[in-house]
Amino acid sequence: MAAVSSMDEPAWRLRWLDRKQPQPSSEPPRFEDVVIPNLDAAYSLARWLVRDPVLAEDVVQDSVARGLSYFASFRGGDARAWLMRIVRNTAYTSLSARQKLQREQVSETLADDDEALSARDAAPDPEQMLLRKEQSEQLEKALAMLPAELRECLILKEVEELSYKEIAQITGIPIGTVMSRLWRARQALMHLVRSGDSHD
Repeated sequence: MAAVSSMDEPAWRLRWLDRKQPQPSSEPPRFEDVVIPNLDAAYSLARWLVRDPVLAEDVVQDSVARGLSYFASFRGGDARAWLMRIVRNTAYTSLSARQKLQREQVSETLADDDEALSARDAAPDPEQMLLRKEQSEQLEKALAMLPAELRECLILKEVEELSYKEIAQITGIPIGTVMSRLWRARQALMHLVRSGDSHD
């Protein structure tokens, strides 16, 4: 796999990569040692959950900041699962805040000018059109159609290759529920892919 140029690295990642690389030590793990090796996985999960690369970068930045404030309570163990749980919670908080803001904006627009809102709603959203165009691969489209709770389990298992136990730690649900959601996610994914094939 070709090395990634520093010019291709997002700013949030460069700030952490510029720090001194971890040194072998018998001391408790440093924050940088826990976070830096897991930044790519954190961004990948955030991008799949929020489905917006820019918002995903914000989620990772917020997660790193939250992780730093919570780091005193970290007692070792699975650093990846610890960080991924923070990313997951931050992603859902960001999505909730964005949806609330969008609802407020719609309410304000309705109060100001009902006709303008109707005209704007009737016109196609360029951002959504671009997103649909970019999501040309059938599998990615099918993944995006899965409910969030199914999609996150599938991404954590198949893309991040985490164990059932790690997924349970990240999502805060029992291992049996993780296995059930993975089964449902795979079934739904197969159904969506087959449906896409039949429409081609």
